[in-house]
Amino acid sequence: MTKTPSDQPLKQVNQRGAARLAAVQALYQMDIGGTGVLEVVAEYEAHRLGQDVDGDTYLKADASWFRSIVSGVVRDQRKLDPLIGSALQDDWALSRLDSTVRAILRAGTFEMLERKDVPVPVIVTEYVEIAKAFFSEDEPKLVNAVLDRIAKQVRGETRK
Repeated sequence: MTKTPSDQPLKQVNQRGAARLAAVQALYQMDIGGTGVLEVVAEYEAHRLGQDVDGDTYLKADASWFRSIVSGVVRDQRKLDPLIGSALQDDWALSRLDSTVRAILRAGTFEMLERKDVPVPVIVTEYVEIAKAFFSEDEPKLVNAVLDRIAKQVRGETRK
């Protein structure tokens, strides 16, 4: 007996994926607006994660995962940025990248270093998908290449 799509259970929203997307948005907001980490985390948790904002519904997100990424990137940025810089092509500086791409790479690199329980393919795929949500050209490919290089450097593996 085969099941039709309507017989399948509804897939739960990927709450970690939603947390990653919100973390990238928060890191971008902090980079552009100079907002502090405590202020931006409080704003997202109170008004964005799983809430309706200006007619858009934010996905339910794993708030602790969100906090971990945002606060971890801020705490470890001096360690993350050189790693990202070394994974870029020789003629590119991290400061030349779009702020959204920087936020994506920082969050992905943080997870690569600190969340050894999350497999490399999951981290790379999630952040490439986030890049695709914002860009349609070369940026997702750049995110993929840089995170693969970082994975090889810090975990000795690449995405299969």
